Amino acid sequence: MRPVLLAIAGLVAGACAYAQPAAEMNRSGFVNAEEAIPGLVIDIRYHGGENFIGRRIAGYEAPVCLLTKDAATALVIAQASLKASGHGLKVFDCYRPARAVADFAAWARDPHDERRKADYYPNTDKSRLFELGYIAEKSGHSRGSTVDVTIVNARTGAELDMGSGYDLFDTISWPADQRVSEQAQANRMLLQDTMTKAGFRPLKEEWWHFTLNSEPYPETYFDFVVK
Repeated sequence: MRPVLLAIAGLVAGACAYAQPAAEMNRSGFVNAEEAIPGLVIDIRYHGGENFIGRRIAGYEAPVCLLTKDAATALVIAQASLKASGHGLKVFDCYRPARAVADFAAWARDPHDERRKADYYPNTDKSRLFELGYIAEKSGHSRGSTVDVTIVNARTGAELDMGSGYDLFDTISWPADQRVSEQAQANRMLLQDTMTKAGFRPLKEEWWHFTLNSEPYPETYFDFVVK
């Protein structure tokens, strides 16, 4: 092969190596949050069928909460701040593989699969899920420092009333929505205050969604499976 062609081949090979999917990247920056955070309750909805699609989502091979070390450290602070009042945290989703996000997007484009509409988007037309921001092509969860979480009674495990269920695609899920009861509003503000003081920022459309302010991988969307 000519020297020029050899050089080009080398550049192409190098570019391909550099462009390896995030699934191949080192996972050493992640930890199992259940092991790192005493008393954390785990309810990974996308590993089972209790979610807006109604089946296990691609990339969830185990009901495990994986987070970056930085996010887990911050969640320890949030958990500790609730302990004195007899409460704790329950997580519904943590790190989310990019293939899971693609699974959501493929489902959203299928107008025929509405088996969980009555439970998760009764007042929202499925054809508008992208437009309204409920489904997206990329998710901050894939960067490893976003968590979906609620507050529970540490003794009984009962969830505090937040006025709407997790993953309900409706404006009533917005933290500031005034249609929920005063108690639910207070519980939402307790959750938001707890998480923001621990270093997370909320999302105005979802009372359960929080992202670490100083996330270590702000531009990386990982795709290794949860197991």
